[in-house]
Amino acid sequence: MSAAEPWEVEEDRTVIFGGAGFIGSNLADHYLSAGRTVRVVDNLTRPGVVHNLRWLQARHGARLEVMTADVRDAYAVKQAVIGASHVFHFAAQVAVTTSLETPVTDFEVNAGGTLNVLEALRAMERPASLVFTSTNKVYGGMPGVALVQKPSRYEPRDAGLRGHGVGEACPLDFESPYGCSKGAADQYVLDYARAYGLRTVVFRMSCIYGPRQFGTEDQGWVAHFLLRMLEGRPLTLYGDGKQVRDILDVGDLVRALGLAQQHIGRLKGQAFNIGGGPSRTVSLLELLGLISQRTGLRPALQFEDWRTGDQRYYVSDTRKFQTATGWAPQVGIAEGVDRLHDWLRTLMLERPVAAWQGGAREVHAG
Repeated sequence: MSAAEPWEVEEDRTVIFGGAGFIGSNLADHYLSAGRTVRVVDNLTRPGVVHNLRWLQARHGARLEVMTADVRDAYAVKQAVIGASHVFHFAAQVAVTTSLETPVTDFEVNAGGTLNVLEALRAMERPASLVFTSTNKVYGGMPGVALVQKPSRYEPRDAGLRGHGVGEACPLDFESPYGCSKGAADQYVLDYARAYGLRTVVFRMSCIYGPRQFGTEDQGWVAHFLLRMLEGRPLTLYGDGKQVRDILDVGDLVRALGLAQQHIGRLKGQAFNIGGGPSRTVSLLELLGLISQRTGLRPALQFEDWRTGDQRYYVSDTRKFQTATGWAPQVGIAEGVDRLHDWLRTLMLERPVAAWQGGAREVHAG
């Protein structure tokens, strides 16, 4: 069905912009498995998404609706939300590096595309709810955070930050065009709850990983590390490798997204930091060590200069969302990395990497 054709109106349809991507396909599978009708909206340009879409189609058949469209197309976006009761917006340009090279495109996709989604919802007789995925990059490089350098990682001097992570009260400090475009979208989504009464929630996400992730050097670094190691290729680290992140298995994120939609009436107009939290932190060097320990793979490493906006330490304080919904991560790092490793290894046995993995800097505006 083309973007110009009207959709049949049904009740309780879930629409996922960027629905063939890593997070989108996992969420679509979750809702389709629960018996919901799901409409995936994607422009299908990002490497690996066609593979994800075929997987969804094979598993779920007619309950899955597919619309090939771009969030920069305002008319297509309005067509896409017809009959929707719940909307998830994951479509984005996802790489800081790409935003530095093509900042106008980055803005058009991330800020302009999000505004198209919001306006489409505002025009509905009964506006659907919206859960939008933002990023920890809205907090910038956080240069004011005093850090201690350990042998394999950075840690904050402040015991509170070390124990709980970064909360939503942290000042916004957009850095890089990507940070600016996602930050603008983040603020628009929150303000449309205030200004127009839309039921919207923002997730400021840390590092998500898991099956259906086709990681690249610029985005999806856990999967990227595993892919390079499985291929026996050298790996480049930017900075010293001691950068710390909290990583969250995509299954735990899918549960959080479902809870946000379920409780949207009382959560609307709020932003939540979402990640693995202090109990699931790892530096780049530590992750490589974990993978080597569990698989026997040891990549050749090379180091390059720090990249713009790269935080030396970022860990999500998820207590606000936990208090609001009862959610907490369940999958540990070792278990999650093993699961992703097994999925990637199986996929590589089925077909060469070149068959589904393209360039690292394509725009995913679906």
